[in-house]
Amino acid sequence: MTNIRDLAKMAGVSVTTVSRVLNQHPYVSEEKRHKVLEAIEQSNYHRNMNAVHLSKGKTFLIGVVIPFTEHPYFGLIIKGIANEALVHHHHLVLIQTNYEEEREREALDMLKQKQIDALIICSRKCDWSIIDEYQPYGPIILFEDTRGKGVSSIFVDHYKTFDYALDYLKSRGHQQIAYCIGRMTGTNSRARESAYKNFLKKNNLPFKREYIFDNCLYIEDGERVVEQIQQMSCPPTAILATSDQVAVGIITSCQQRNISIPGDLALIGFNNEPIAKMLNITTIEIPLIEIGRRLFLQSVEHGEVSHQEISVNLIERKTV
Repeated sequence: MTNIRDLAKMAGVSVTTVSRVLNQHPYVSEEKRHKVLEAIEQSNYHRNMNAVHLSKGKTFLIGVVIPFTEHPYFGLIIKGIANEALVHHHHLVLIQTNYEEEREREALDMLKQKQIDALIICSRKCDWSIIDEYQPYGPIILFEDTRGKGVSSIFVDHYKTFDYALDYLKSRGHQQIAYCIGRMTGTNSRARESAYKNFLKKNNLPFKREYIFDNCLYIEDGERVVEQIQQMSCPPTAILATSDQVAVGIITSCQQRNISIPGDLALIGFNNEPIAKMLNITTIEIPLIEIGRRLFLQSVEHGEVSHQEISVNLIERKTV
């Protein structure tokens, strides 16, 4: 295999000159540049990018941890990360975890072993003690509120957002309010649960465990929610769904069962996905593509730890 010394010998120039040509250095005469390029063509030389990355101390690879690849929520975040990575000439290594801690640790090990330059975790499973263990090995960026921690983050204040949405439903005459959530154990989920319970306490409303629907991520989960509501003796009059996908499932199932939205059941979704606009779903707009863009920028900015809160908006449509 031809190496840089072979090229220098073929072109009759120094190794330094060949290096400058390969790295597009401006201070090389056109005659010498032409000789080096001719030697490259004749020898069919290809650079060893692993050696290049080793010499620069960078791989130009960013790891991205997501629990699922098929969910539109994570797809929009990945779109924002990928668009910005393209601008900065980086590549992505996508790690799907299915919320399995071992797979998340494998991604962290990639950072430790210098296989990637930084790791973006879009939804975390590992305990903070594990994240702390890997901090010395490179930048770890999370899509959650990490203020007070040693890692950078982009985050939405889910307590404040949930509280605002609940107050909005109450202002429309609703007191029996249910909500759907992807998983009960996440940091964001705990913030939403806290906002919900404090909302009930503030308004002297009873807590009903059956009004909290867990494991709701997809359209079919919305259908399951409606089935359970119909079996209740005192069903909710409004639902706050933390996914537009679930909101779509609720709407389609209600249509099949002649349940009027918003007459019988008011509904607020989350994320403002394109399908929410198509079906006129009132939703909380979270700018996921912009969040992905900022997550990438934090992964390549080698400054101090930073935390950026993202503002959200209530998009009023036809389901409340």
